[in-house]
Amino acid sequence: MSGIEQTIADDGGAPARFILKKTIVLVGMMGAGKTAVGRAVAAKLGAPFLDSDAEIEAAANLSVPEIFTRDGEAFFRKRESEVIARLLDTARCILSTGGGAFLAQGNREVISKRGVSVWLNAELDLLWNRVRHKDTRPLLRTRDPKATLRALYEARVPLYSQADIAVTCDPALSIDAMALRVIEALADRPDVLERIDG
Repeated sequence: MSGIEQTIADDGGAPARFILKKTIVLVGMMGAGKTAVGRAVAAKLGAPFLDSDAEIEAAANLSVPEIFTRDGEAFFRKRESEVIARLLDTARCILSTGGGAFLAQGNREVISKRGVSVWLNAELDLLWNRVRHKDTRPLLRTRDPKATLRALYEARVPLYSQADIAVTCDPALSIDAMALRVIEALADRPDVLERIDG
């Protein structure tokens, strides 16, 4: 796949261009921006964008909340692992995963072996502001969704911190700026992004 021009400053010269050599897998909490930032990263690198939740929904012809309700979380997590493994075997891409995907050791191992994991590290208050008015988060369908989100956050952060690269989310940054921050974090990984000079 060919890269396209980036707006990352490099020695004050022309923008850098890259070829994607490994799938970039975005991990992190619900509301961290994995889908939005992932789409922007894909556009900037001229790479396909895939979303593991969307792939599961297409295969099941049901939404994620409907799958949780009908079949339970354990069933969903098994399908999720199968889909992630399959997507990592396809063409190199930017892959957004569900918030719980990186919790499974098997998923972490397959992602590390076949791609590179990038944790979009967002603070709890930012996550709550982004998810509080949405009813599409099955894990937050509780009497106290904010407390539930906090418990999930505290349990998951130690696992997310095992990602290959962490990129801090800044609420002041646009989606495009966050995408550039992700690309910048990967720019010194020639196994992931091969820089094209000229």
